[in-house]
Amino acid sequence: MSIESIKILRDRTGAGMSDCKAALTANGGDIEKAIDWLRAKGIAKAAKKASRAATEGLVDYYIHGTGRIGVLIEVNCETDFVAMTDNFKGLVRDIAMHIAAASPEYVSVEDIPADARDREKRVQLERVMAEGKPEKIAEKIVEGRMSKWYEEVCLLEQKFIKDDSKSIKDLITEAVATIGENIKVRRFSRFALGEGLEKKETDFAAEVAAMTGA
Repeated sequence: MSIESIKILRDRTGAGMSDCKAALTANGGDIEKAIDWLRAKGIAKAAKKASRAATEGLVDYYIHGTGRIGVLIEVNCETDFVAMTDNFKGLVRDIAMHIAAASPEYVSVEDIPADARDREKRVQLERVMAEGKPEKIAEKIVEGRMSKWYEEVCLLEQKFIKDDSKSIKDLITEAVATIGENIKVRRFSRFALGEGLEKKETDFAAEVAAMTGA
C-alpha cells in the first residue's frame, strides 16, 4: 500500500485518509475492492453530498479553561433535524475546541487572500535561494513548504487535536458519511484574552494623532 494508492482512493471516493488506509489494508491494496468496501460502509457517499446546499446548522461557542480563550463558530448542514442531533452537536463542539487549541487563521486554502498567499510564497522562495538550493528544484521545495504553511493556517488542513492521524477535513468527511448530509464550516472567530490589544491601542493613537495634527 502506497501513499499514491491512498491519494487515488481518496480522490475517487472523498473518504478520509484513515478510512482509505483501512480500506486498502483490508483489501490487500486493491483499489476497486477498497472502493466497494467504503461504499458498503457508506463512507464513499460523502463526496457525492459535497455539492448539496447546506443552509441549516448551528452557531455554537467553546470557552477554554478559565475563560482566557473563546471560539464562536458556524457549521452548516442540510436540515434543522440533523442540526439538533448529538452527533452534529458533538462535531461542532470538537471543531470549536480544536480551533481554540490550534488557532487557525482561515477555514480553507481558498479563503486565504491572494496577497497573503503571494507574500508567503515570496518569503519561502527567498529562504530557499538563501539556503543555496539549485534553482531547478527551488519551486518544488517552495510548493512543499507552502503545503506545510496551509496545514498551519487553514482549519480544514490542520491535524485534528484529538487524533492526528486525520485532518479536520477528514473528520468532516467521516461525519458526512455517518450523518448523511453535507456539512460545511462556514466561519469562526477565535478570541484570546488580551490578544490584539496592543495593535488596537497603536491604531487608536495614530488616529488621534492624525485628527489633532500631532
